[in-house]
Amino acid sequence: MSAVLARLAAILVAACLLFTSQVLTTPQRAAAADPGYLMTHFIGEGATGQQIYFSHSADGLHWNDLNGGGMTLRSNVGTRGVRDPALVRSPGGDKYWIIATDLCIGCGQTWSQAINDGSRNLVVWESTDLVNWSQPWLLNVAGAIPDGRNAWAPEAIWNPATNDYVLYWATNVPLNGATKHRIFYARTSDFRTVTTPQTYIERPGTQELIDTQIVELPAGVGNYRYVRASGDGQITLEGSNSILGTWTNLGNLSGIGLTGSQVEGPMWMKFRDRNEWTLYLDQYASGRGYMPVMTTNPSSPGTYRIPASGSYSMGGTKKRHGSILNLTAAEESRVLTRWSNTPAQRLQSFNFQDRYVRHANFDVRIDQNITSEDAKFRLRPGLAGSGTVSFESVNFPGYFLRHSNYDFQLVYNDGSSQFAADATFRQVAGLADSTWSSFQSYNHPDRYIRHYAYELRLDPITTATGRNDATFRVTS
Repeated sequence: MSAVLARLAAILVAACLLFTSQVLTTPQRAAAADPGYLMTHFIGEGATGQQIYFSHSADGLHWNDLNGGGMTLRSNVGTRGVRDPALVRSPGGDKYWIIATDLCIGCGQTWSQAINDGSRNLVVWESTDLVNWSQPWLLNVAGAIPDGRNAWAPEAIWNPATNDYVLYWATNVPLNGATKHRIFYARTSDFRTVTTPQTYIERPGTQELIDTQIVELPAGVGNYRYVRASGDGQITLEGSNSILGTWTNLGNLSGIGLTGSQVEGPMWMKFRDRNEWTLYLDQYASGRGYMPVMTTNPSSPGTYRIPASGSYSMGGTKKRHGSILNLTAAEESRVLTRWSNTPAQRLQSFNFQDRYVRHANFDVRIDQNITSEDAKFRLRPGLAGSGTVSFESVNFPGYFLRHSNYDFQLVYNDGSSQFAADATFRQVAGLADSTWSSFQSYNHPDRYIRHYAYELRLDPITTATGRNDATFRVTS
């Protein structure tokens, strides 16, 4: 018996040593070891604030502005401004959409007009890689709603029960002459056509509801598969096991001091390495943008807590009503490469040093003392080849300086090899002064960017005047 016990003790000790060794030698996972998170959002009012912006976080709590804090997409349809963007990934991960409110306050439209006679459309972009995006299009979702006055704050979620997306948004349908926003939904498979809108969420009486977002929970967390957070005077939580089924009121966040009079724009994010969620809320009443609220069970209001202010940071821009996507490693690599924080710079003429390259109505010329964003470009890695550059507009992201018939225009990148070649240049020592720069065409290497009668052209350079005209300084 003693021999058997001794043998068992030896086995136990060996097992403990093996377990201890594994525990001690397994490194703690670094916060940035896994892919991070992409937030799409807008930043404020005006024609530039109400566009699409991207931010990235390695841990979900500390955010960095992408693209130097500049916009990543700009709407050129409808009101030419967008708010409340939602970023949607297809179940197969092979397609993405951004859907947004077609609204531009301070761009010729007041809040009263937007509420009572606003756009009935949403603005939609599509991509297959999160990097190259289509031109935006308008999707009419509220035109079929009797007395529907607008379409705000869209969201979409894949519904496995119907094998398509539930697209939902707020529309003002006045009640007894008073404003009343409620949530409508339609089904879609491509964000180009939708089914007839139906009422999705409506609160009793005159209570309005504008913002709502749904999160899907894993098995074993709470009693519901889906939880939605809505701004309806409170931040109300509801649970359901079916997106289009019955929803149960779970309570609100007034217990931690947050109500709909203070915050709006609920935005869910699940930490990828643990069962913990952040519900980001836009502090619109104080104008401070998003703050996080943490929970280990979204369906239980009593589990929510406000983290210490020093435990998170939102980056340089004010982040307002958007959505967050948990990235794969491949997605993260593409996004961080495409929207790296390349500085905005100007091109100063060598022989007219008070003039800078700028675009005006998408034509390109040199003008005097231009400091506006029309004269600012990001020198991106060349679209057609390594060791080259392409000039991307700061205030029209996705638009590049391109030659066509040796003339220059600012043109949206259509993704073609011809576009890439026409928009790519080699930066070489200045033809008139080697401390400056000249830009040689990638696909017409005997020609350079130069100005002629203040217009930008692509020409062979054979004279001293041509060398002067083809020399520029890259400056801030």
